[in-house]
Amino acid sequence: MVLPERYRVEHLIGKGGTAVVYAAHDTLLNRPVAIKVFTSPTDSARVLREQQHEAQTLAGLSHHALVTLFDAGVDDSDPDQPHIFLVMERVDGPDLGQALRSGALTPLQVAYLGLDLCDALLYVHDRGWLHRDIKPANVLLSGRHSDRRLRGKLSDFGIATVLGATADDGEFTVGTAAYLSPEQVEGGVLAGASDVYSLGLVLIQAATGRVSFPGTVVESAFARLTRDPEVPDSIPSRLASVLTGMTRRSPGERLPLEVARAEFERSLAEQIANDSPPVQPVAAVAPPTPAIADAPPDREFARITGIAARLLEVPSAFVVLSDPREEASAFVPEAHRAELAALATKVLLVDRSGGWTVADVREDPRTAGAVQSAPVRAMAVQPILDATGVRVGVLAVLDALPRDFGSAEAATLADLAGLVAHEVDLRRAVRRALFARES
Repeated sequence: MVLPERYRVEHLIGKGGTAVVYAAHDTLLNRPVAIKVFTSPTDSARVLREQQHEAQTLAGLSHHALVTLFDAGVDDSDPDQPHIFLVMERVDGPDLGQALRSGALTPLQVAYLGLDLCDALLYVHDRGWLHRDIKPANVLLSGRHSDRRLRGKLSDFGIATVLGATADDGEFTVGTAAYLSPEQVEGGVLAGASDVYSLGLVLIQAATGRVSFPGTVVESAFARLTRDPEVPDSIPSRLASVLTGMTRRSPGERLPLEVARAEFERSLAEQIANDSPPVQPVAAVAPPTPAIADAPPDREFARITGIAARLLEVPSAFVVLSDPREEASAFVPEAHRAELAALATKVLLVDRSGGWTVADVREDPRTAGAVQSAPVRAMAVQPILDATGVRVGVLAVLDALPRDFGSAEAATLADLAGLVAHEVDLRRAVRRALFARES
């Protein structure tokens, strides 16, 4: 195989029916890559068209849950039979099929994987494409921080087609029988629901370690026309419900991707909350500040926390102020307000830096042990500074899942903290004016 000098081939990663994938190193940019070399010769116009189609499809897609295409070229070491190759992102983990040889994933891992792959398909469908070949071998797992957060990437767009296309006459050969949707088996029109069904089957296998429709190509393909896949009772109820909803035989009855994604997110939050340790007494911190659980409702602060929650796409946000004459507001569940207020109080007294973020409250030394019962894993906090530059409180947003808050999100939160500070200064000015009038 002859490749441009910048790519140094290292070893074989995997081999399929139409291509082989090698681990390689991009010497120009000094980064690991994966190189997919099509083994079918390009002397057939149809084969050449299919290979170019995959390259062009991937070139137009860019998403965190899709494998990224970096480059493409032609291996012409044999002038009579040139081969197209694709240079892609090398994912630092196994594919899902390889991972399942060691056993099923945990329900939490399945929910994380479902979240990523729903995001990928929402992006792909929004651009008018159907994947058509969702199977464990085409789901790559990242090994980074896999003990905390499983991440999946969808690969192989070799048989992707436009939304609304009719299933090919040879659909059994271009798809993988165990993961075909009923409409692929019947040769019907393919909409986004077809990919939803295939993804549901893959995630059921991830949760159970078993293929839902085993057997020969024909046995496997036609079995789904007469029965639904089995989702065991051992799977948490919300996760089981979304997997069942994704694999209903009628496309019109399946969960839309947006709904499935939201349900995976709720399943994650529930599982994380259920996995939290029992509530322990929180040591009192002096001097006391007003607990947001006891604060009266405040329209302006509630509006700002609501905006913060929407812009940063988090379920919760709150304001805590250190002056007992000020009001505070919370956009958080009632049951956890006191605990979160204690955490905010700790921040006010201990952390004298500017804004900060916590990707995972269980692992960050600033917050380890501070959150006992609330389903909170990530935080971003900005100080509220009055007109003299004195810190008078904090504005915080919370997420039920570990996540990184970027600089743009921190800047947004800082601007909103500025609005809170302006409101505080305004109220103080009004009080001073009223006091001066009364005296």
